[in-house]
Amino acid sequence: MPQLGRIKNVVVRTVVVPLRRAVIADIGKFDHWPLILTDIELDNDVVGISYIAPYRAKAMASIVAEIRDIIGQLSGCSAPFDAVQVAQKALNVIGVSGVSTLATAAIDMALWDAVAKQAGLPLVCLLGGSVGPVRAYNSNGLWRHSVDTLGEEAKELLTEGGFTALKLRLGNEHLEQDLAAINAVREAVGDHVDIMVDFNQALGLGDAIRRCCDLDDQGLYWIEEPILYNNLIGYAELAKRVSTPIQMGENFYGERDLMNFVRANATQYVMPDLMRIGGITGWIRTSGLASAAGIQMSNHLYPEISAHLLRATPTAHWLEYVDWASPILSKPLEPRNGQLSPLNEPGIGIAWNESAIAKYSVAV
Repeated sequence: MPQLGRIKNVVVRTVVVPLRRAVIADIGKFDHWPLILTDIELDNDVVGISYIAPYRAKAMASIVAEIRDIIGQLSGCSAPFDAVQVAQKALNVIGVSGVSTLATAAIDMALWDAVAKQAGLPLVCLLGGSVGPVRAYNSNGLWRHSVDTLGEEAKELLTEGGFTALKLRLGNEHLEQDLAAINAVREAVGDHVDIMVDFNQALGLGDAIRRCCDLDDQGLYWIEEPILYNNLIGYAELAKRVSTPIQMGENFYGERDLMNFVRANATQYVMPDLMRIGGITGWIRTSGLASAAGIQMSNHLYPEISAHLLRATPTAHWLEYVDWASPILSKPLEPRNGQLSPLNEPGIGIAWNESAIAKYSVAV
């Protein structure tokens, strides 16, 4: 591979795009989605790009400022591992989780895109894998709204790409409401469809033990984040008491969080979020731990990048498909037969739709 170029220029932009279906969960209701777009130009004219989605538009200003601060620390370095080491050392005094990790991840993913482009390889091939399909579930709907609409929406979601698996959000006030939601989806799609459920941390530990045990006979594929993500002792207790596998990890900040959960036998499945886990470098480090522990690993959001990574992950499990960034992409991934494949072209395969970016641009 030729010598890596050095960082020449960085452009960071912010947009807020509409969602086709509103996100409605215990964390709130969102009908628009904020995105931070990072373009890193090297002195050999290669440009690596990435996006992150920080949920709250008002949080973007602080993250953008941190991205620019980190870039200033790198002194032109474009090697992803080296850049992460520099960023973590520079930010250690203020803490390397939270905003620091989100900003580092944005830079890391753009640098990996640049490295793969310079090598003339899709990211997955650069990592030693091959381009091919990853099984996926559709996570673009089935939020906490009227049970009367869930069945038809579930059928629509299946037809969007030949899916045979869906995610349903639970965490209603009463068990009967959650059961009604499950029944509405199951009656609409049949027993052959896998249903994952996500509580979005809606329950306290005692209620979670009761609720999840009561749902054990519903044939659910997994139960995701029923309690606060950092309640390690609580998840260890849930994993012992509940028969349905527990899924969590979207709020892990780096591989040590997974290591702590593995040591405590606190989850059966794991699904890192690229923005929080530390970008592609963080994913690589975490996937090694998951492999050593024999824990199956899925992704949380970022399907365009995660499709590459899951093809190079030893315990790859499911790809979570959402189209939330599609409005500003010129070549969004298209699911087929319930699967997604990373684009077979150099880099991550993300390219911007500049007219859409201009339309949805916001100042921070």
